[in-house]
Amino acid sequence: MSNAKTKKLLSQRHPILYFVSVWEKRLRRQASWYVGKKKFVRETSDTKLPFRVKKHQSKLLKKLGESDMVLQYNKVDNLKLVVQKVNGTIIRPGETFSFCKTVGLPTKRKGYKLGMELSFGEARPGIGGGICQSSNLLHWLAMHSPLTVTERHHHSFDPFPDDGRVLPFASGTTVFYNYLDFQLTNNTEWTFQINLWLTDTLLEGELRVSEELSFNYHVHEKNHYFFKEGDTYYRTNEIWRTKHAKFEAGKLLEEERLYHNVGEVKYKPEQLKSDIADE
Repeated sequence: MSNAKTKKLLSQRHPILYFVSVWEKRLRRQASWYVGKKKFVRETSDTKLPFRVKKHQSKLLKKLGESDMVLQYNKVDNLKLVVQKVNGTIIRPGETFSFCKTVGLPTKRKGYKLGMELSFGEARPGIGGGICQSSNLLHWLAMHSPLTVTERHHHSFDPFPDDGRVLPFASGTTVFYNYLDFQLTNNTEWTFQINLWLTDTLLEGELRVSEELSFNYHVHEKNHYFFKEGDTYYRTNEIWRTKHAKFEAGKLLEEERLYHNVGEVKYKPEQLKSDIADE
């Protein structure tokens, strides 16, 4: 804890050191894409693989606190650019999907607009803001598959109270080119395919596979609650996954805890809808 606080204070006192560190890590990451041991995906296909593993959808426009809805409309335009890069991606055995490598650096020159991004402990406008909605959806699909999540980050704070939340708290993943990436590795014998598309109101996605799997997954949360330390409120939960035999009346094959999440709550305590425990 003390080391984390020290780093935060250094970045606050000397912001230039933070940006130097980010770009140093970005350069290292880019070098690893080309000289590292990982084999990254290189193929897309308009032809869908025959079997669906999981499908999910999320609303495009959401009212988040007092934020400007223009940022939400811009987010939709940003997501259109992401879909163009990701849709149809094939992940063959032994290959790794990197969100940052596939999508690239969001810039104004590429057509990205100001959307909402979560950075430095607050929600604020940023070029390419909102594209995490797509990485969140991809992570949810991945948790329902035998693909291995080899890199995933979740926000250290919760900026807005729940408003029609469907998925468990902190079940998504944040990306920040290419400092924070979302990566999936295919350690199976099957070939997988990612498909993303937009409707008028939804971002939709699915994960498909070359052969029908004999099992499926259910993802759920446990031990979700808010708690207080000093004057600060936090939210915590656990993300669990069960694996079931598809053709044996849902026989339970495996249960595992995927994540234990903790995030600082940024909204007012009276907006909390769950019990708060003092610690």
